[in-house]
Formats: sequence, C-alpha cells, structure tokens
Amino acid sequence: MAADLSSLLTSSKALTSHLSRPDLPSVHLSLDQIEAQSRRLVSRQPGTSADNDRANYLLAQAHVDAPALASSIAHLNTSTTFTPLQALQDTDVAGYLRHAHEQNIISTIEEGRRETQEDFYHVLEERQRRDWESRKRRVFEQLGGRVAGDNMAVTELKKSMHGKNLLAVSTGPSPSLQMQSKMMAYDRVISELNVSRLRGTSYPIVHALLNASLGANTDPRLLQLAQNFHVLAKITAEPPALPPLEHAGAHILNAPLFERKYARVYLGDPETREAVDLRRQIARGASDALEEQYWDILERTLQARPIEARLGGDPSISNKVRAFVLVRHYRNGEWEDRIELVSGQPIWAKLFYLVRTGHTQEALAEAMQYQNAIEHRESGFLSHFRAWIESADRKDQVHATFNAHMLHSSTADPFKLVLYKLMGKIDPARRSVHHVTVTTEDWLWLQLAMVDEEEGGGLRGLAEVLISYGERHFDGMPGQKGAKRGVWAGVLLMCGQFERAVAALWDHQETEIEAVHMAIALAYHGLLRVPPRAETSDMTPLSLSPVSPPSLSLSTLVWRYVRQFVKMDAREALQYVYCVCLNADQGSGVGREQVESAWELVRRIIVLANTGAAWEELVGGFRPDGTRFSGIIEQNAPLLKLEDVRQYNEHILIRAAKHSEQSDRIPEAIKLYNLAGDYTTVIACLAQALGNTIGQPSSDEKARSIERTAADILRHYERTNRAVGKDRDAVIRLLRVREAMDAKDSGRIELALEIMESTDLIPMDGDVAKIQRRAEEFRDLPEALQRNLQTFLTLTMDTLAGVHQKIKSSMVADVTRQMTTTSLRKKSRSLMIFAGILKYRMSPDVYSYLARLDVEIAL
Repeated sequence: MAADLSSLLTSSKALTSHLSRPDLPSVHLSLDQIEAQSRRLVSRQPGTSADNDRANYLLAQAHVDAPALASSIAHLNTSTTFTPLQALQDTDVAGYLRHAHEQNIISTIEEGRRETQEDFYHVLEERQRRDWESRKRRVFEQLGGRVAGDNMAVTELKKSMHGKNLLAVSTGPSPSLQMQSKMMAYDRVISELNVSRLRGTSYPIVHALLNASLGANTDPRLLQLAQNFHVLAKITAEPPALPPLEHAGAHILNAPLFERKYARVYLGDPETREAVDLRRQIARGASDALEEQYWDILERTLQARPIEARLGGDPSISNKVRAFVLVRHYRNGEWEDRIELVSGQPIWAKLFYLVRTGHTQEALAEAMQYQNAIEHRESGFLSHFRAWIESADRKDQVHATFNAHMLHSSTADPFKLVLYKLMGKIDPARRSVHHVTVTTEDWLWLQLAMVDEEEGGGLRGLAEVLISYGERHFDGMPGQKGAKRGVWAGVLLMCGQFERAVAALWDHQETEIEAVHMAIALAYHGLLRVPPRAETSDMTPLSLSPVSPPSLSLSTLVWRYVRQFVKMDAREALQYVYCVCLNADQGSGVGREQVESAWELVRRIIVLANTGAAWEELVGGFRPDGTRFSGIIEQNAPLLKLEDVRQYNEHILIRAAKHSEQSDRIPEAIKLYNLAGDYTTVIACLAQALGNTIGQPSSDEKARSIERTAADILRHYERTNRAVGKDRDAVIRLLRVREAMDAKDSGRIELALEIMESTDLIPMDGDVAKIQRRAEEFRDLPEALQRNLQTFLTLTMDTLAGVHQKIKSSMVADVTRQMTTTSLRKKSRSLMIFAGILKYRMSPDVYSYLARLDVEIAL
C-alpha cells in the first residue's frame, strides 16, 4: 500500500514538472495551512462572499459560466441599441425617415406604457383608499357608531360580543336634522306606494321621488340627483300622474300596470327580441331625458341673454332655436369659423339643435323651407333626413357622401358633420365631434343616438366602454371642489346598468338616501336584479360575477337605511321592508329568499322597536275586555306575501318572540307568544321569567314589568281556562310569593305568613310523613319553583320569626300568646324538617340561618 502511494505521489509531481520555474521557490504546506491561506486570500478580494461562491458553484453545475457573463455585461455598450443594423448613407433620406419613424413608434409605445402604468397605480391607490374608507364607515355603522367616534364603536363592539344577540346593538347612528328632513320627504312617497299596492292600483313612484328630490336637494351640486329620477321616468315610460278613478274598480280597466312591468324581460334571456326592444327603450328614454334637459337649458339661456337672442314676438320652437344659435355662435357681427350659411342662415346648426332638443318634426319642417338651397349644397340630404326622422332606429346609407367631402375636411360645418353621423350611425368609435359635444350631456346624447343593437354590441357594448372610463372620468375626484354628485350614477342609468347606478350612489354618504329610493323604484318597475342569498355580502350590496349580470341586494340596502330610525319610527321602517318583497317573482328560488329576508327584517324591527303603545300598534294586543286587535304588520300582511293568520303567527310572531327571548326582552316575548296563540309557551315563559326575577328587589322595574304582564295574562287565561297545568300553577304560586314579599316589606308580617301558607309550597302542619311525601313531590315541581327553594324557606322563616317577635312584645293575654307561640314553633319545626330533607339543594349558610331563627322561635 505504501509503495502504491509513493508511486502515485511521484507520478503527480511529474505532471507539473514542465511548469516549474527555477526563479520561484517550492511551496511545502500542509492541507490545513493551504486552507487557511486560501481563506485569507478570499477575504482580501472585494465583492466576494460565501453566497457568491455558492451561486457560482450552482450555476456551474448547470453549465452557466457566471464570470464570463458578468464580464460581458460589464463591457456592454448600450449606446448603439437603437441604431440601424446597417449603417445609413448620408444620402439615404428614405432610410433615415423610416428609422426615425420606427424610433418614434418605439418611444410612443414606451411613453404610453409608462403613463398607463402610472395611471394604473394611481387608480389602484385611489380605489384602495376609497374602498377602505367605505368599508371602515360600514363597519362603524354596523357597530352603531360613527367614523369619528372610534371609542364609541369599540364600546358597542364589546357589547355585541358579550350580549346575547347581535340584534340588540345592530341599529345605526341617528341621522342629523338635515338628513331627517330629507328622509321624511321621501318617506311619504314610500308610504303612498304601499297604500297603492294594497289597493291593487299603480303608483307613479319615479315622478313622486323626482318631486321629493327637487324639494329636498337645494344644493346645486345635488341637482343631478333629480335629473337621474327624470331619466328613470323616461326609461320606464311612467306617466307623471294617473287618471282619476270614476268608480270603484276603474283602475283595473283604465290605469296602466306599473308594478313589475319589465321584470319578465329584464330578468330573462338577454338575447330575446323583447330584451333587445327593452334596451332600445332604455336608450330612447335616456335620450329623451337629455333632450328635455337641453331644451330647458336653451330656454334659460334665452331668458338670461334677451338682447343677444333678439327673440322678438314669435314664441315658436324654430324661432327659439334660431335665437339660441345666434347667442351661441354669433360674435362681434360675424359667425364662428366653420359655421356654414345656407341662404344666409346657419341651417345646419339650427337643424342640429332642433334634433338635439327632441324636436325632429320641427327640424324636418325647417329643412323643407330651404329645400332648394339644401339640395343645391347637399344633394339627397333631405330624403335621407326624412327617412331617418320617420324611423330613428334605421341607418340611412349616407356613408359615401360623408366619406367623400366631410370625413377629412378641416372646414366642414361640424353640425352638418354630426347630422350625417347620426343618420348613418357612422364611425361610432369616434365618440366626439369638435364644437358639438362640448358637455358631458352632449357626449352622452351622441353615444345613445349612435347605439345600434344590430352592430357593435348595442347598449351593452356602450356600457362596457363607459365602465372602462370609470367614475373619475365623470364625477371627478372625491372631495374635488365643485364636483357634482350623481353624474356617474346617471351615466350608468342611461346605459341600463341599473344595479351599478344604485351602488354608485350608495358609495357616497350624501347620496345614500337617493340610492335606496332609486333601488325601490327600479324594483317596482321590475328593473332590478337581486342576488341569491349565497352571493349576498354584508359589506357591499352590489354583487359582481364573471358569469352572470350584476345584482344588488335590496334587503341589505333597506336594512342599512332603516336601522338609523327603526327605534324612533318603526312604522316607517316597516314601509321600506315591505318593498323587499317586490322581487318575490324572481326565479331560481331567489324570490322566495327575498320574502324570507323581508320576514327577518320585520322580526328585527319588532325586537328593536321601543316598547309601549306604539309597539302594540305594530304587533297588536288585547283590549281590557280580552278581545284581540291586530297590528299594522298583520294588516299589511299581503305586502309580505303572508297568506293567512297561521303564516303570520308562524313566521313573524313566534320567531320574533324567540328573538326577543334571546335578547332578554321577556315581557315582549311573552306578549308575542300570547298574540300567536301559543298559550302553553306563554305560561312556560312566564314561569321561567318569574323564577329568574323573584329573588330581585321590589324596586327592580324589569321584574315588576314581568309580574304585571303575568298578572294580566293569568287573569285572561283563568277566564278562558287556557294552559291549565303545572306551569300555570307555578306562575300563580310565584305571583303569590311576590305578594308575600311585598307584604313583609310593608310591615304586614301576619299577611305575608298567611300568603305563604296559601301557596302550599312548604308543609307546616307537623305531620312528618306528610312532610316527607311533600319533599318527594317537590322534585316534580317546575324548575322555576325548585331553584327558588332557598327564597321560599328564608321568606317563610323570616315571617315566622317576625310574628313570634311581635307576639312576644305584644300585650295580648297569656293564653293567646301561648297558643300562638306553640303554633309558630310547630310550623318552624316542620319547616326545618322539610329543609333538612332538601338540604342538598341549598347552601350551608342558608341552612344555618334557618336553624338560628328556629332556635329563637323555640325559646
């Protein structure tokens, strides 16, 4: 082995013999010394580390030469990155221009990418901030506090965590005085709506809400909210008022049917002919609203600038438009650039403004007055214009004329240009026309007028484009000075995105009231889609899904609204809850879920409403003679889809009673069970409640309330012989015990002892066998009596001791004193025997107390 190693060493030295240099000394180091020197050399090298060594080692295993790549990168020259692959000659002008063009494209793409990235992160940051503010506000509202009152919210959170039921703390902050006034204006509309629903008549809810909005929103920044209701009125084709009824039942023949008119089509297949017609109606209605709005602007402009308008004595529509064109486009004695005059008249501008304000027939009449001049300038225009006016949905073939001398012309009249675009629905992707679409409303009107359900996605395609723009494009940044609220919601409303429109209003605190009432109006007309319970969120009412259209939880919206005043005015809160059942006809089981949600909200209101006469107006009650009267919930049961009294009792009263019981509102729970006719449960609940409060002081108002309720119900049940059994006997005995306690507290000791003996809870006749038997029977008494054994024994022994002390200090005859004392001792001894048998049910201190009093009585 040694020889082999020696030969191996000799061979290894021979391998490097040709590399030896005589001017360098040989190195003879051990392995440890070599390792130490290597580490020392490595530590002296800048920028090296154990991590780099490991990285290089791993890269080398993958056949990657890391040092070579690092060297290549270090010597990389990027200055020639965008130079041509082949050198350009000085005289190669075409090559230079081509290269410059390519570089411009690359620069534009890079700048666009950078701007898009910056805008994306800016929008993302703004959206995150808004979402956080919204979520924070919703959470604090859920806890019953305000955003500024963090301590209050935390306190309410603790209460909700330790309470028996979250319903007890689920009311929101009280609205301000200004909000209350605004809410009351809308409350009346909802109440009138439900009255009409009960009668089976239609109600112009959108117009009623429009009038309420005009009266409540005096801030100019909020006038857009009224305009949104105006748009909805046009979309739904709702008349401003119904014709008067000449006789009972005339509404069946004369009045139009509003409730759920569009539900079948709106909630059905969007590809059907009816759905397409509905989208056309939505676009046409939105256009009509914008046209009426612009006509109002036109008339106010003429009133504000009468000298420039030079209206004269002719009040016709055509003359007003002529005056408006003069005010808008005539300056310093001459017309604006590109305004083309025909026979000395700005005919194209006049025709456009007549069309823009919805006066298409007047526009056609105006064009016919200048027929020859127009035909001379634009041959065939009048025939195309007439065909388009007679059928606004059609596209007239005017593309050739448009493309020939207007598409790329810098001098063409912009109003003539837009008229050709409208008639042919030409190039809808170019959504603006210079000098024409100067306002958001003008721009929207043009988009709606260009919508074609046969091409380009129709109204749904337009909605996708508008949604991609986002709220910032229309409403401005939140908090921006002068920004109008509701513009974005109006945009969504006009393109048929009703659920998104309501959610856009709900996102801002100053427009939450309009959001709720807009949702109710949409649901009434059948233009609101609600989500299934599984897709409903407690944080946001809007539900978005990639596989189904947007939906909005009306029940969530209603509850968040009414919980602000549910304790102050439960009657009005119920009016809003009734509207949740408007969606009861939605398919796939969603309608049934909406009805059940309404029932749940009614039960919440019953539990949270303030007690008293107003509470009994909600649920009903009993008159002094024992007859029952119904409450407003039962009277409005058809609005909740409750078909009979049995359903009302089962779904409303009994379940509300259980909620009240869980919320420790025992008197209300008992009354509800009683109204529902569940007499056995009433008595059981009374016994349980009295058993819980019998040991509390007489000054406890809650205990007194339960006792008064129990006495009233017991008298009624005794007359009608209801709920006979052990529980009713327990209630009677517990009420008698309370009478004995009151008599003892007032100093009437003898009466207290007499009452306790009448309850027959404790045997005091001295018969040991009977006492043992009664102790055995005590185990079968209701639990409310068993757990108060110590109270009964202590009270009875106290009365015995009190009577004994009174007899000892009285001036009665000795014979009478002796007889009374003997009787008291007998009763005291019987009580101690009874207590001794049931000693395991009481604490030692109580038994010791009883024994001490027994000794005092025996002396």
